[in-house]
Amino acid sequence: MADTKEINQTSITGFILLGFRNLHELEILLFPLFLVIYIVTVAGNILIVALVVADQHLHTPMYFFLGNLSCLETCYTSTILPRMLASLLTGNKSISVSGCLIQFDIFGSLLATESCLLSVMSYDRYLAICKPLQYAVRMNSRFSFQLAAGSWLSGSVVSTITACWLSQLIFCGPNEIDHFLCDYTTLIKLSCSDTSLMVLVIFPLSFIFILPPFLLTLTSYIYIISTVLRISSSTGRQKAFSTCSSHLIVVTIFYGTLFIVYLLPDTAALRDLNKVSSVFYTMLTPMVNPLIYSLRNKEVKEALRKALSKTVTFITNQKLFSRHLL
Repeated sequence: MADTKEINQTSITGFILLGFRNLHELEILLFPLFLVIYIVTVAGNILIVALVVADQHLHTPMYFFLGNLSCLETCYTSTILPRMLASLLTGNKSISVSGCLIQFDIFGSLLATESCLLSVMSYDRYLAICKPLQYAVRMNSRFSFQLAAGSWLSGSVVSTITACWLSQLIFCGPNEIDHFLCDYTTLIKLSCSDTSLMVLVIFPLSFIFILPPFLLTLTSYIYIISTVLRISSSTGRQKAFSTCSSHLIVVTIFYGTLFIVYLLPDTAALRDLNKVSSVFYTMLTPMVNPLIYSLRNKEVKEALRKALSKTVTFITNQKLFSRHLL
């Protein structure tokens, strides 16, 4: 009898990601939509990274952090969308237990890292606007690198610990996940093991790593807005606020959708809202970030204009050289 129970408890080797099962008739439209989103996201973020690396005028802490954010967004989207696109194309919604845990680990690490990076970027803007005379000394290249490296490292700690702990659990059914990605709360519910200790430890541990970056971001913008409002001229206020408006938009979208997903109760009525919000912070936010920073930032637009001009000049010279050889 014990042998039978052990076999039953270890019989599940994979999960079924149901995805957008309520939109089954629209799945044929979801594939090209998500494919376009993925291409635009990867192309846009890689372009931002290339501009930051290539243009000397963008070799500042603000754009160094932006390059890190764009690199993260590329990895972030690539963790979710390629598998979803394959699922929509083939109809195969299955994922192995190990594959699910790996996706959760990478996805969770990048999510926490983005939270840290956004807080670092808000602190950078705080120093630039509220402490301009101390900015160059405080936010030097070494400190900028340490902040970025610390964000990537700290972002992976909780997620990796959680993923390793989850890998020790037994999953014996059911094996359907009503989502398009592997999430912590869903995996906990599907486990047949006793997860009370894990919930007791991981939940506060996650707050320790996630809440401080949010509070730092919030505090930075309280000081920034307070400082901007004290500027006497409207031109000065507009100029000061323009340096952080793009970042503020990104922060608002990121935390707004994140709070909807993880703070609202997990009920059947709110599950579709949860999925839609997840689409925002896993797909749409990484796609619009490059657009927000490029359309609202003069330095990025100027760097893009120079890059396009050099590209056109190079292509023209190549054509003239080819004609000369003929």
